[in-house]
Amino acid sequence: MVRQGMGSVLAAGLMLGLGVSGGSAVAREVVAFQDGVMPGTIVVRTSERRLYLVNGDGTAIRYPVAVGKPGKQWSGATRIDGKYVEPAWAPPREVKRDNPRLPAVIAGGSPSNPMGSAALTLAGGEYAIHGTNRPNSIGTYASYGCIRMYNQDVVDLYERVSVGTQVYVTR
Repeated sequence: MVRQGMGSVLAAGLMLGLGVSGGSAVAREVVAFQDGVMPGTIVVRTSERRLYLVNGDGTAIRYPVAVGKPGKQWSGATRIDGKYVEPAWAPPREVKRDNPRLPAVIAGGSPSNPMGSAALTLAGGEYAIHGTNRPNSIGTYASYGCIRMYNQDVVDLYERVSVGTQVYVTR
């Protein structure tokens, strides 16, 4: 579950200005993409551990992501139903069951908050596309079904999409 943090859209805009030294930290890239979906659509390819934001000109912005662990993966169509900057996080029941020492809520902006800089909640469940406090997990099968991104990438995506954006998750 995601709870809105104290941040604002202004804070997200300010985060865009934060530089990260070295070119390797910016993992997103524009790539050829032909999948027959509308421009502005997000496509997550679980097997590739990549998220694509479709540009509509035969290209997409490709971001590396972490996806669900084996047995925690899902696929289907949904949409973004909320956008939050530095959201608080309340562990879902399954996560709390597996990690009973977790607090009921972790404040937004806390280094121990797994949601990172921003979260895009997905309709129909407890999943989100969000930043991470574990950047070394990007490119792996690590979550309970959420899509994790580098914090600088989720801030970039946050600025490019709106509530209602279509999301397809494929295996």
